[in-house]
Amino acid sequence: MRLGEDFIDEIKARVRPSDLIGRTVALKRQGREFAGLSPFKKEKTPSFFVNDEKKFYHCFASGKHGDVFSWLQEIEGLSFMEAAERLAGEAGIVLPAADPKAAEKAERRRSLVEWMDAAQVFFQRSLMSPRGEEARAYLQRRGLSPADWKRFGIGFAPDSRGALKDELTTAGAPIKDLVECGLLIAPDDGGRPYDRFRGRVMFPIHDPRGRLVAFGGRAMSKDVRAKYLNSPETPIFHKGDCLYRYPEARRAASNPTESIRGLIVAEGYMDVIALARAGLGHAVAPLGTALTEGQLQLLWRAGGEAVLCFDGDSAGRRAAFSAADRALPLLKAGRSIRFVFLPDGADPDDVLRDQGAEALRSMLSQTRSLADMLWEREVAFEPLDDPDRRAGFRRRVRTLLAKIEDGDIKAEYKREFDQRMDVLFGTAPPRKTGAGPASRSGGGGFQRAGGKWQPRGLPAGATPELLKTRSQTGDRLHPNGRLLLRAAVEWPDLAYDQMEKLSELSFGTLDSLRDAVLDACSSGQDVSVAEVRAVLEARGFTAALKQLDKDKQPMLAAMGGADALLEVRSEAWTRLADAYIQKSESRQRRDEVRARLLEEIGKDDSESVRLLVEANKREISRPDESTN
Repeated sequence: MRLGEDFIDEIKARVRPSDLIGRTVALKRQGREFAGLSPFKKEKTPSFFVNDEKKFYHCFASGKHGDVFSWLQEIEGLSFMEAAERLAGEAGIVLPAADPKAAEKAERRRSLVEWMDAAQVFFQRSLMSPRGEEARAYLQRRGLSPADWKRFGIGFAPDSRGALKDELTTAGAPIKDLVECGLLIAPDDGGRPYDRFRGRVMFPIHDPRGRLVAFGGRAMSKDVRAKYLNSPETPIFHKGDCLYRYPEARRAASNPTESIRGLIVAEGYMDVIALARAGLGHAVAPLGTALTEGQLQLLWRAGGEAVLCFDGDSAGRRAAFSAADRALPLLKAGRSIRFVFLPDGADPDDVLRDQGAEALRSMLSQTRSLADMLWEREVAFEPLDDPDRRAGFRRRVRTLLAKIEDGDIKAEYKREFDQRMDVLFGTAPPRKTGAGPASRSGGGGFQRAGGKWQPRGLPAGATPELLKTRSQTGDRLHPNGRLLLRAAVEWPDLAYDQMEKLSELSFGTLDSLRDAVLDACSSGQDVSVAEVRAVLEARGFTAALKQLDKDKQPMLAAMGGADALLEVRSEAWTRLADAYIQKSESRQRRDEVRARLLEEIGKDDSESVRLLVEANKREISRPDESTN
């Protein structure tokens, strides 16, 4: 069987030589290439090079040169078809069955691509012609210069039903071919075909192999029903397997001078162009639809951690949650997605025009994890103020975990969500005393020794005054208290929103820190975290802040993530505060009972001691007991 050139090119586009060869040869990046010792000759100085962009390897020691096919043939002694079968598995595609018409089909597709290239020349020439004056003015209003038009291949489709058709048919294009590749529309009633794109600014769309296979047209008139119009599905264009500017983005991501972990996914063509103009050339966009599995695989092929950039409005969040659900079953070690939400409904093009490239780059550095997004959605789904709703929350989280197919990834997400639940619901970890059930024998924290009751687990020389002082000063501040204070420092708007409740909470020796936070946020104006920390440090709380900073990550988890909405943070903070109050009250009751018991301890085995021991046992057995 003879494989078509399209299939061979598709394998080469999907399998990076450095990934395949790196399993045999220890490769080290040098500029745009990878270098290693020759696998064909013994040597001490590397003379073997692999170039992913050009899809080849070259060995200067032996003179051997080739691609991924010849590598398997050379190293493993495979035939060409055996190598093709192996590489098809690597690429995740099926080796085609014998098809005597394969060559004919490949030639047909090649012919369609050639007409797409010819259409691109026409669109670019039309942009620079007199009839492109309005389009040029539109692009200039959007901040794009003639150099940008050329760089991004932007053109213009005249508002005519036959301008492109006349141009290409005169050059010899069959009408059937132009309809088949989506440039013309053939009416169902058998009427004359006409141009699909009319009166639109045109953006070329290339497949992962770099072939021009489709166009996106942006209307300039506000009266047009569809602002954007893309090419239809054709023999050379499958929307779910392409991303706008993917070949350029993949090359940018492979640049060794950039510390890029993955591509940036924006929502539209102009957003991608804005990012590229800001120096972020590794940006792409889906083609008017939600991300598909094929597009996610394309993203991960270019880098393991793609960043999805959305507007901060409700529509942007819905799109983000949709992408999160689509990605879950596909996750693997080193393959995930992160999220960025731009403020005030702005898009990258707006930010670039209004605030500049540095502001845009800064916003895109503030990413959120996939775990954060999923957690925020489930926490905000409904109030978690009764057992039924909390049970529903746990069930939804388990459903999410069930979607993850990779065992290692599933285990890590389960561990992450379990930890967040412990913090969210104030669930203390199991006591690690190693003593088993007997550790609570004899009176729930007290034991008989020498015929008298003695306290268990208290410092030597414990007195009623010690317990009373410890309860009043909060020397053993519960972890929830630290998280509540840390959140108030991190988000001044949260502290202001919860000012009344925050002022009522007792943090023992950190009450003065709480008061300083309240003072810093009491104006009700926008106060930055830097300003709050400056106030606290000026009042001598530098050491206390350093201790609280150790709890930043569990605090962020408890509050729904670094970029959770104020209402989400406030709700999580309120639940944590309520749990903290219960813990504090339980502890205070227990310490009061123990203090009274210590006062009676010298009265031998009196009835009052027995009653207090029983009271202490009841206090220990309460479900909201604090173990800290």
